[in-house]
Amino acid sequence: MDIFHAMRLYVIPDREIGAPRSLIEQTRACLAGGATAIQLRDKEMDGAELLQTAREMAALCRASGALFFVNDRLDIALLAGAHGLHIGQTDIPLTEARRLAPKDFIIGVSVQTEQAARAAKRDGADYLGIGAVMPTSTKAADALGYAGVSRVAAAADLPCVAIGGVSLDNLRQVMDTGVSGVSLISAIVSKPDITAETKKFAAILKL
Repeated sequence: MDIFHAMRLYVIPDREIGAPRSLIEQTRACLAGGATAIQLRDKEMDGAELLQTAREMAALCRASGALFFVNDRLDIALLAGAHGLHIGQTDIPLTEARRLAPKDFIIGVSVQTEQAARAAKRDGADYLGIGAVMPTSTKAADALGYAGVSRVAAAADLPCVAIGGVSLDNLRQVMDTGVSGVSLISAIVSKPDITAETKKFAAILKL
């Protein structure tokens, strides 16, 4: 899958927000609704559980033609056969991850500033996660707003996904900032019917 297309509808299942459904159940429902990428992000699982979950999610994504990313844990991503890794500014350095990863391995980086965006491109990032767009319960960082997202996206010629406070109500405004797509957590996985909600976003994004 082309990485620009993969960034269109990037969903991050969450055990708490999506409860009582498991990460696997959430992943299956998101993919059925048209998600183009899925990320495993969980700070509470031990290594064995995280690896098993990653392998199951990777298999589901491959069967659906979606990309699968693991947050922070390069070891889990590689062992699970993930398409890539997503790291933040305080995770392992991008240069080190790039040195250890296979050539075709995709690495995304969370950024909030134009300087960070340019640095990520210089160090080998394949895509950027920009946000938070608006204040959210899972993103304590200061919101960038539409203008801020637009500035950061323009700073590096890379696929960009906007995250944080994105909803059906503001999706078109977010896409007008120049990003390739959006990354969603509660806007999808907190809903009673995850598949139906994913389809609503997919329809607007013309997937």
